[in-house]
Amino acid sequence: MDSSFLTPSRHSEQNGLAVLHLRRDLSIPTIISSEDVSAAEKGYAEGVVTNTRFGAFPHSTLAGIPWGSQVRASKVDTGSRGRKRKVEEASLSSNASTPSDKPADLKQAVTATSGFAHLLPPTPENWTTSLPHRTQVVYTPDYSYILHRIRARPGSVLIEAGSGSGSFTHAAARSVFGGCKAGKAYSLIGPDASDHVDSSSSNQSPCGRVYSYEFHSERFAKVQQEMKQHNLDSIVTCIHRDVYSQGFLIQSPAEEVPPLLPRANAIFLDLPAPWQALPHLTRHKTAQGSSALDPDSPVHICTFSPCIEQAQRTVSSLRRHGWLHIDMVELNQKRLEVRRDHTGLEYEGIRSTNAVAVDVDQAVTRLREVEKKAREYYKAQKAEDEPSGNDVTMTEDVGKDSKRQLWKEGRLVHRTESELKTHTSYLVFAVLPQEWTEDDELRAREEWANPKNITSSNKSRRQAKRDFKQKAEQDEDRGDRAEALNSAA
Repeated sequence: MDSSFLTPSRHSEQNGLAVLHLRRDLSIPTIISSEDVSAAEKGYAEGVVTNTRFGAFPHSTLAGIPWGSQVRASKVDTGSRGRKRKVEEASLSSNASTPSDKPADLKQAVTATSGFAHLLPPTPENWTTSLPHRTQVVYTPDYSYILHRIRARPGSVLIEAGSGSGSFTHAAARSVFGGCKAGKAYSLIGPDASDHVDSSSSNQSPCGRVYSYEFHSERFAKVQQEMKQHNLDSIVTCIHRDVYSQGFLIQSPAEEVPPLLPRANAIFLDLPAPWQALPHLTRHKTAQGSSALDPDSPVHICTFSPCIEQAQRTVSSLRRHGWLHIDMVELNQKRLEVRRDHTGLEYEGIRSTNAVAVDVDQAVTRLREVEKKAREYYKAQKAEDEPSGNDVTMTEDVGKDSKRQLWKEGRLVHRTESELKTHTSYLVFAVLPQEWTEDDELRAREEWANPKNITSSNKSRRQAKRDFKQKAEQDEDRGDRAEALNSAA
């Protein structure tokens, strides 16, 4: 089955992952299902229901609709949920006696008067905003820039050290995905020694590959489970490993088989001490065996560190191990809030508006209206008459204004967030060039030493255009001269 993170469909599907977007900073992942999978979902007459602070959403209203649709909340029948014990006992007895009984018909969901959510597809961006946090999360602005700088593209082999919550893992899998069908992607780890791939051969594949290393056993098990649930296990290989001491080579299940080589060309280290893992990322042989890097291409690396002291030690270690073009970047993200500005005296009495004068002319006009009403009031008092009823008229006007469609009015403005809602992180980038031996230098000198190897293709476009025009003019002159000679003869 293809992963929805790699080849998304246009509609939501039964037993598929979806994201309920409740507001800008609140999203909930849910698996659209028709069968109860937990005790919190039992007892509803409408079947499986996801409860949120904005209402209840039966899964029967979420399946088979286009992504991005607005789903209204429903009124759900919760009568049987007050008798959970009886329901569980009845279900157990019915399962024991008649295991082949058909499930009861689901009740039709009734739309509620308020509450809605938007149904979004499972993409790495939506998953980042809705995933359960197990560690500090690498957010979309960070990992999009990181994947760009380390040249992650279809067919790349990427090493991630520190799986954490799996946010970067999902984005990396999509970046290296080359369009291969799920299940046809290669895997270096097989059930027996016969599936072993020779460590001296290249494992480049158009499908791409991600090797995700995690030291914490519980986080490793959770990430591995998510990769299987999201059908990404054909691209992502999760490895439980302490990369500080054991490196990045992949141990084969068979003891007589040597370690397998990832041959990576992109690396991301989200570790407390990245400098301790750098000795295993060199072109030379390590204590564990051959190099885990791709010998036929440059290797790009990025380290993610929250403290400047960690970045300094990482830079020093990169220099010692031969990495070049070392650069450090700090990303500070601020969102732009776009909204309607309802400021003016015409919004008086309406909620969520700023009923103050926008300029001097409007303030003077309002003062004249107040003075006019005051004169009429005192004039009526002297004549021993009732007030003119301006207050009543004003109240009626306020009632009419409250029914106005404010989303069409006002001035469209944008403001930046007052606070920086992200965590501080320092990204250190570097490049390890392809290893260049004396034999490579001699071959290059022999190939490029002869000037005849330099062809006209090295000319600029302007020079080539000028030469072509000059040649055309020469050919035209020759033709004119030949025609003149023929006429003279």
